[in-house]
Order: sequence, then structure tokens, then C-alpha cells
Amino acid sequence: MAFFEHDGCPLHYEEYGQGSPVLLLHGLGSSGLDWEYQIPALAAQHRVITLDIRGHGRSDKPRERYSIKGFSADVEALIEHLHLEPVHVVGLSMGGMIGFQLAVDHPQWLRSLCIVNSGPQVKVRSANEVWQWFKRWSLARLLSMQALGQALGKLLFPRPDQADLRRKIAERWARNDKRAYLASFDAIVGWGVQERLSRINCPTLVISGDRDYTPVAVKQAYVKLIRNARLVVIENSRHATPLDQPEAFNRTLLQFIAAQEV
Repeated sequence: MAFFEHDGCPLHYEEYGQGSPVLLLHGLGSSGLDWEYQIPALAAQHRVITLDIRGHGRSDKPRERYSIKGFSADVEALIEHLHLEPVHVVGLSMGGMIGFQLAVDHPQWLRSLCIVNSGPQVKVRSANEVWQWFKRWSLARLLSMQALGQALGKLLFPRPDQADLRRKIAERWARNDKRAYLASFDAIVGWGVQERLSRINCPTLVISGDRDYTPVAVKQAYVKLIRNARLVVIENSRHATPLDQPEAFNRTLLQFIAAQEV
């Protein structure tokens, strides 16, 4: 267990293995534990670093406004602290947003970028989008973290054989600091870097579950805006692809990273 401090905030990270660095960024309300099924596969060939984003996991949870730009600044500080550049960056959901922010701000630092079930902007424009976000915003404030975790577990892992995953996500969600969770939720809405995607010059892989919240067509559209990007769709997967389809996900990610090291 290791910590470093950035902007007065102690941040928790872990390291595994040796080789070219791979930095894993988790989603909203989660932690480096998101990557439990990826770490052994990656660490056999790479130096793997997981970070608990500010407000999450074992990192500090300062009482302040959060932003994707601010989360990215923490990641930048970790990259500099550990002398990782150039680094392979992998981001899930909110972690993918942070990956996009990092890639447009510091494209020279990335050896490759892998975005998982995420996008380069969260703009609420249509009446339906406003309604959907209002429902999520309201539930996040009205329900306990334990109740949110139980509901999320059923949504992400509905199959009978996924009972262990449902239990795991419910237990982890219940540990969240609600104030920090809400601040992180608010950081997402209105964020976007889509107009700057042309700045990304590293090889980019976008991975989508076929049943993710965001339709595959949305990802196909933004992939076309990135110079050296491609999309892979993993079947029978929802939003937490690294957890619900770890074998297919690991195989896809390892092949992508290996291709950048030839």
C-alpha cells in the first residue's frame, strides 16, 4: 500500500509486476479493486499501477468541488511521481473520461489509450437526457450508499450465476463516502473534450459492452474523430465489462498493448 500527496490530498495507489507501465483508472464510486481480474494478467508482462481517484477508495476525500480536470491533474502528478511516461492508460467509465482529459492535455505522455464503456463528453441537451440525469441525480441523493449498491448490482449483473458479483458491488458501494460520491457525480455532468479529440495521437482502443448504458453507435461516432482509434464490442456484457467478461476483456487489452510494443 502506497500513498503520495498532490494539492494537499493523500492519494492511494498500488503497483504490481515489471515492464512497460500500464495505469488503470476506475469508475465512479469504485476504486482500484475494479481491476482485480486484470492485475494478474497484466502484471505477468507489465508494471501495473492502480490509483484510487480523489474521493474514492483509500484516497482522501476533501470537502470541495471535484472535476474531471482536477482528477486528471492528480493522475498527471502520479505519472510524474513514478516517472511513468510514456504510459499505457486504461480507463473505465469515469476513468475513461479522465483518460480522455489526460490524452488531450498531455498527448506526449501516453503510449496508448484504452477507453472502456465511456465517452469524451457528458452533455445533457435533450429533454430525455435531462430527465434521465435528474432521476439518477435524485436517486443518488435520496438513497443510502448501501441501497444504491444493491440496485446497481442488480442492474450490472442480472444473471443468476452473477450473485457473487452482485454481492461484491453492493458491499464495495456501501463503503463510499456519500458526500464525496455526490461531488464526483456532479463533476461528470457537463464535462467534455470531444472538440479536442484531434489532439490524441497515440493508438486508441475503445472497448464497449454490447449492453452498456451508452449505445455502441455513440462510440462508433466518436471513434471516427480520433486519428488512430478502433472499437471492439464485447458480447454479453454490460457496463462493468472488466468484471463481467474478464477473459475476453483481458485478451483484447493484452493484444492491443502488445501491438504498441513491437
